[in-house]
Amino acid sequence: MKTHIKSIVMSATLLGSTAAPLVTHGGDRVTGEPFASRSEVIATQGMAATSQPLATQVALDILKAGGNAVDAAIAANAVLGLVEPVGNGIGGDLFAIVWDAESERLHGLNASGRSPQSLTLDWFANNDHDRIPSYGPLPVSVPGTVDGWFELHGKFGKLPMSAILQPAIDYANQGFPVTELIAYYWDRSVPRLGQYDGFLEQFTNDGKAPAKGEIWKNPNLANTLQAVATGGRDAFYKGEIAQTMGAYIAEQGGFLTADDLAAHRSEWVDPVSSNYRGYDVWELPPNTQGVAALQILNILEGFDFSKIAFGSPEHIHLFTEAKKLAFEDRARYYADPDFADIPLAELLSKARADKQRKRIDPEQAARAYPPDDDKLQRGDTIYLTTADAAGNMVSLIQSNYRGMGSGMTPPGLGFILQNRGELFSLNPDHANVYAPGKRPFHTIIPAFITKDGKPWVSFGLMGGGMQPQGHAQIVMNLIDFGMNLQEAGDAPRIYHDGSSQPTGERMTDGGRLYLESGFDYATVRALMGKRHRIGSARGPYGGYQAILRAPETGVYFGASEMRKDGQAAGY
Repeated sequence: MKTHIKSIVMSATLLGSTAAPLVTHGGDRVTGEPFASRSEVIATQGMAATSQPLATQVALDILKAGGNAVDAAIAANAVLGLVEPVGNGIGGDLFAIVWDAESERLHGLNASGRSPQSLTLDWFANNDHDRIPSYGPLPVSVPGTVDGWFELHGKFGKLPMSAILQPAIDYANQGFPVTELIAYYWDRSVPRLGQYDGFLEQFTNDGKAPAKGEIWKNPNLANTLQAVATGGRDAFYKGEIAQTMGAYIAEQGGFLTADDLAAHRSEWVDPVSSNYRGYDVWELPPNTQGVAALQILNILEGFDFSKIAFGSPEHIHLFTEAKKLAFEDRARYYADPDFADIPLAELLSKARADKQRKRIDPEQAARAYPPDDDKLQRGDTIYLTTADAAGNMVSLIQSNYRGMGSGMTPPGLGFILQNRGELFSLNPDHANVYAPGKRPFHTIIPAFITKDGKPWVSFGLMGGGMQPQGHAQIVMNLIDFGMNLQEAGDAPRIYHDGSSQPTGERMTDGGRLYLESGFDYATVRALMGKRHRIGSARGPYGGYQAILRAPETGVYFGASEMRKDGQAAGY
């Protein structure tokens, strides 16, 4: 595929253009960074930013019909499950942060599912598994998305669910043209998942993925969504749909049952935060990895970035070392809090950040941190954000985990079950060790920023282990480097994968540092001089959407990822 890596396209602008930089505006900033792909979208009555234009338009339609930001977010997510099945769907999990304008506070929703009750840690050992497989029935956990929708709607929704889900039902029945990026990833999934019953029948045309511009219909998904719209969340978790899922998984040799589905519940949680130079940055607590973003920022707050240029060797070195330290804690502590004792207050404390910061050598990359688990770096996801005229804002993320999920495609339902259970450890001493009825460690994280107790930015940057790294970079781009909302997402990104540990008397290499097109080669050479191992430019740099609310006027600014198919739009 010629253009699926958008950073290749932008490299000519970043490295070779002599044209005048585009001057764009965000809040009270005017910066004019040369890498900006376009100006921000600006509106007053409502805003939506999603990873697919059709979903963005549906969100706006819901707002114009009298719905609020939560209604619009649910409608957009339902459409994304159809039009972008390579990243999400109702077979996956969901997390959200909602700014409620009436109560003037943030609410967090953990809509992640649990492992099957009948599958035990001993079963894996007795059947010679040293890790949970990536595909097939064994990594399947309860899909939490539909319950998440109804929890959000029950607490904040305005329009009836039948109206909210109708656009997705209509698109599923009538069809939509597949976009280029999605066609590319869909085609890559077919060889992996085509071996499983139901996948080829429901997600290909005669064994082939739909091509760019081809009209794709999913009447099975339309029927499932119609059942949910009519019968509520119980139609999914306690009715015929649940029985179909349970029977199918049993036939495939798995353990998820209709009883597991019937027992599912989402959980309202308090978002956690850390103050970064006067701004409160909010994430959801474990079982997500959101705390890692806050830990990175806590460490970096001790450095004076008013004297450190964006993209300089010092900027990239300090960021990478802070990431390594935060991910050391991520590997050790992050898990389902119902099963693990997580020292959350200590992890988020400024005192701990002070101690961690002292471990950073300003001239040398560290090589002695524990390794990241490779499977924690993977995952395809969608992120969306919405805002309405009343000031409500939603930050929502949803995923199947590995692209189109486990490959488990129950007959007649039109969706694929997630493989999020792969993220469990089989080490009995690990906080994230597998247990029945446990939520796995989750990579997907929504984010929010407030200023003086008022909403400022709802944002996310999806992509496995890139997510906390990306969140921290967006915050720094906005606050430290003065970028506007679009520039903050367009700026070239840093991605570090893996760390290292002693192996006998020999140290391993400290992982790989990947730099997107746009960083000066002199910077790369300087980083190599600090012992960083530089990987190829083609890294998983993630996908970004954001909405900013100007505190004085309430005007919304929207931004969307230039590397993908996304769109920000308002009215």
